[in-house]
Amino acid sequence: MFSLQLIATGKCKEKFYLDAAQEYAKRLRATCDFSILELPEQRLPDRPSEAEIAQGLEREAQELEKHLPRGAFVCVLTPEGKELSSPELAKLLADVKTSGKSTACFVIGSSFGMAERVKKAADFRLSMGRMTFPHHLARVMALEQLYRAEAIQAGSQYHK
Repeated sequence: MFSLQLIATGKCKEKFYLDAAQEYAKRLRATCDFSILELPEQRLPDRPSEAEIAQGLEREAQELEKHLPRGAFVCVLTPEGKELSSPELAKLLADVKTSGKSTACFVIGSSFGMAERVKKAADFRLSMGRMTFPHHLARVMALEQLYRAEAIQAGSQYHK
């Protein structure tokens, strides 16, 4: 069975985000081997310097790299990535599945983003658009789109 994983940096605390994320995770588990991994966000001062941010992102990158499944297709969610429609995301996932990869891993960075080297090493950079969203809402949006992509591939009426 194909494995799909979402790795997010930072703890989701708000109940309404948690409830929504859990609902889409439950739906995804019915279509594939799905898991969410929450990694800790580095604590920084209230007004961190660029150097402090860079150090924090580097430590987060090191932790992330420990958890990336070997040989997985890695997609990072980043504002400078490529915008895709829902059917285009479904096609991307279908192509990954037929490429021989058994796992796709989608990565959301912390509130300061993610280290540039993580973005460069990824197989794909995906953007949710140019607007800024809270990271916990972005997590729910990513989960919904992954579920939608699975529904499109299955020919479900979910995507109208």
